[in-house]
Amino acid sequence: MVFVLPGVKFDLEMIKKYDTPAPRYTSYPPATELNTEFTISDFHTAIGASNYRKSPLSLYFHIPFCQTACYFCGCNTVISQNKNIAKPYIEHLAREINNMAPLIDTDRRVLQIHWGGGTPNYLNQEQVKFLWRQITDNFNIDSQAEISIEINPRYVDQDYIFFLREVGFNRISFGIQDFNPQVQIAVNRIQPEELLFDVMGWIKAAKFDSVNVDLIYGLPHQTLQTFRETVSKTIALDPNRIVVFNFAYVPWMKPAQKNIPQVALPQPQEKLEILKMTIEELTTNKYLFIGMDHFAKENDELAIAQQNRTLQRNFQGYTTHAGTELLGFGATSISMLHDAYVQNHKQLKNYYQAIASDTLPISKGVKLTQDDIIRRDVIMSIMSHFHLHKQNIEDKYHINFDKYFTNELEALAQLQADGLVNISTKDIEVTDIGRLLVRNIAVIFDNYHQTKAQRFSRAI
Repeated sequence: MVFVLPGVKFDLEMIKKYDTPAPRYTSYPPATELNTEFTISDFHTAIGASNYRKSPLSLYFHIPFCQTACYFCGCNTVISQNKNIAKPYIEHLAREINNMAPLIDTDRRVLQIHWGGGTPNYLNQEQVKFLWRQITDNFNIDSQAEISIEINPRYVDQDYIFFLREVGFNRISFGIQDFNPQVQIAVNRIQPEELLFDVMGWIKAAKFDSVNVDLIYGLPHQTLQTFRETVSKTIALDPNRIVVFNFAYVPWMKPAQKNIPQVALPQPQEKLEILKMTIEELTTNKYLFIGMDHFAKENDELAIAQQNRTLQRNFQGYTTHAGTELLGFGATSISMLHDAYVQNHKQLKNYYQAIASDTLPISKGVKLTQDDIIRRDVIMSIMSHFHLHKQNIEDKYHINFDKYFTNELEALAQLQADGLVNISTKDIEVTDIGRLLVRNIAVIFDNYHQTKAQRFSRAI
């Protein structure tokens, strides 16, 4: 069965065929390639090279704490009602900033800042102001920087929302997941519809530049009709961006998911119907299908960045500034330099010990080879722009594209036969249906995937 949507051809049988595990390509190589052989000395070398390039920066700050556990969550979190645990964490985070900042060329401008989690609004106002001062005192923040924060709408009031705007945040994100009360109970995230509309009203009154909301399809007790109601209410909220995640049920990796009854999960056919309906409803209500799971209004920076080919992916998903290098702060955060990725310790004890000894709290990393960098460029072009001009890769890396990727082009022939890509002598173009399965196209160029496929979620 084939459905034709605005800009998207939806072939359920084709989607079933390609619904296989693949990375989300928030990086290449994927984060699964980070290893403990990478040293702090390697990172210092990579920072030196980064300073020489003078690339602009993105900064990420991880706040791991949540007051309650959401059973669907796959993030690295610390669940506690005792907010006193945030105090030592913020102090260590400030010390990490002060240890890292002298290594960074002060001429490098920060174009993006993001606070994620966990729940960043777990912090009280004084803690937010303290951390904000550490950032602004140590980095060269561009006057037009995008400064975003994730919030849990259950734990904010109007005063806190206006406070965040006054501090300097201009973009905000919050999770809806599903409006249906039965679904909310099943995943332990109860947030009444009235609350969500109140929070959105406060955000708009505070004049944030952009609002992103998250939905998840595939949760327990969801049906086509109930999720249609969720999508309708989400459209009524009128956010600038909507991200629609596929729920990956992996209780062997995320123990909290054992609380979710597997028998209550929608069957694969209904899950696909839910996805089809969601794309149809959003694209007919003036949201552009950016790709994979992101939707944005045509005047949103995300849509504009895709049009201008400045869209890229990092560990926060799609981002609007190609060419920036990412520095991550806090437990479990990841830094992405041009030729090296590093991750901080996940456990607070190990993170604290490293900071206390004035050592960068790195637990593992990976140095990228030239082949990694070439393949990353190809994969990110496909993931972000759904188009690759071979000549750009040839000119940039002094290779013959068709010879370098002989095996990959042969593998793409089947995807072309199925209508996912169009391949010419000059270009690789992802089709409308291919946009839904873009991970399956990108994975063709992944040298690491063959032995790691079981470690990733399914494409749909």
